[in-house]
Amino acid sequence: MIIYRFLSGEDDSSFCHKVTKALAEGWSLHGSPTYAYDAETRKMRCGQAVTRVVSNQPYDPDKKLVDYA
Repeated sequence: MIIYRFLSGEDDSSFCHKVTKALAEGWSLHGSPTYAYDAETRKMRCGQAVTRVVSNQPYDPDKKLVDYA
């Protein structure tokens, strides 16, 4: 099964660290990153989808995605 996460955050180094951590944990980049202006906070925001292949197991919407092995 392939699981999917969308990482988002303010355009700063913490977002880059979030994506780097996901890659180090076995996630792969999926598609292009996004970049948009948040008029409410007056800051730029980034987003990046990541996916990971996990062993065959049933999908459980109550389970955290990081807990899939």
